[in-house]
Amino acid sequence: MARFFNTAGPCQPELHYMLPPERRLPELRGLIDQQFYFVVHAPRQTGKTTYFRSLAQSLTSQGRYAALLTSCEVGQAAGGDVERGIETVLGALRIAAENHLPDALRPPHPDPATAAGFRLLELLTRWSKQCPRPVVLFLDEIDALFDNLLISVLHQLRTGYADRPGKFPQCVALIGLRDVRDYRRQVRPEVQSLGTSSPFNIKVESLTLPNFTADEVAELYGQHTADTGQPFTPEARALAFELTRGQPWLVNALARQAVEKLTPDRSVPIDASVIEAAKEALILRRDTHLDSLIERLREPRVRRVIEPIVAGETLPPNLLDDDVRFALDLGLVVSTPQGLAIANPIYREVVPRALTSLLEQTLPLPRPSPAYVAPDGRLRFDLLLADFRAFWCENAEAYLAQAPYSEAAAQLVFMAFLQKVVNGGGFIDREYAVGSGRIDLCIRWPHAGGAERWAVELKVWRDGRPDPLPQGLKQLGTYLDRLGLDRGTLLVFDGRKAAEPLPERCAIEEVESEGRKFSVVRL
Repeated sequence: MARFFNTAGPCQPELHYMLPPERRLPELRGLIDQQFYFVVHAPRQTGKTTYFRSLAQSLTSQGRYAALLTSCEVGQAAGGDVERGIETVLGALRIAAENHLPDALRPPHPDPATAAGFRLLELLTRWSKQCPRPVVLFLDEIDALFDNLLISVLHQLRTGYADRPGKFPQCVALIGLRDVRDYRRQVRPEVQSLGTSSPFNIKVESLTLPNFTADEVAELYGQHTADTGQPFTPEARALAFELTRGQPWLVNALARQAVEKLTPDRSVPIDASVIEAAKEALILRRDTHLDSLIERLREPRVRRVIEPIVAGETLPPNLLDDDVRFALDLGLVVSTPQGLAIANPIYREVVPRALTSLLEQTLPLPRPSPAYVAPDGRLRFDLLLADFRAFWCENAEAYLAQAPYSEAAAQLVFMAFLQKVVNGGGFIDREYAVGSGRIDLCIRWPHAGGAERWAVELKVWRDGRPDPLPQGLKQLGTYLDRLGLDRGTLLVFDGRKAAEPLPERCAIEEVESEGRKFSVVRL
């Protein structure tokens, strides 16, 4: 059977293009040999299960250990019910052992007479005593457990730790979305305390799976070329890495869309235009991976982090460090030398489009979108700006009230308007980051005569701050330098309480600064 790019569940070498899993965390074998317990946390669909399934199989087949990967996800339905939750976790362990370990290495059956608060401890102790090899246990989806159930599992593991390896597993790894220090978040205040500042203070390391490098993206795509003869051009590989920053699911999803949907003819190379089209298709289709991230945008603790990033504002002083860590653990944001930013260009486009999708559907354009395209196929960008100015003067208050993120409301309304005009004919590249004070947009419009680009910067004049025009012109000039353009547009939304009425303050003027021409739109 021909291999393919996998976007659902763990990878299997005989079915999927995949990189050698153990290469991503080569230090883990040393931790296992040293009898350490550790934590591995990473965002969903980054390859955690694939990695540990491969590692468990390798460790067992080499004859040194009885290594097993099992999932705690089935315990989620039990909530904080220790009796029911431990029973389901042990049931999943038994099934995993039957599927992946030879008879001589499998754990014994649980003792039903043992109280639930000791049943995991008792089973792992008996298994370690009777197994002819040291036991290595990988507990996947550990953060699916909550409240007293989570507390019970962690306490039982801590209790047996001192008796390893002869009477308890030599190594236990907890695998999940969040770092172990954040498990306290999963215990309600009224539930029994975790009893320590670290709920798993026997762990020696807390590691995360890195994203693919540019070379690894090229290597993965090269497997398809080796199997089918269909090449990815160097530009396509570079663009795929740039758009995804190596996020494993996105890397595979782009390639799958490109080779299965857009270019199934294996004699046709995958070039950068195909990758660009694949990106648009993924965003519009909103597969499960992207949809799950979009759902998170509604959560208050995620909103508290994402809203100032989208608005280009600084993080509020009352923001909890736990909220930032949660957004980092989700893979939605990354920490850069300039501050927090959305993790990759695809997410950077998904976030504002998700926030404005309903707004975009209901927003009435002053004229049909084809009217913004000239007979020669060029985009009538000046008409677009004039129409948005008129629309804003008439409808700003109503649409500001509808925007989901109030700090970025004006910018989101403009992006919804722009997306509705450009949708299907061109592309919008977005750049924004916490504390930047702006949103930069590059509109790319291909047509028969070539391609056009427009640079737009969005700023908000807020209470207690000076007119952002001078800073905006300077920032936009830097953006133009990067794009190689000599003209740009600055939109300044006046968000001050004492601002003049909308019709009076709305204006478009041409400004020259440092040898460049700018269109300044006051709104």
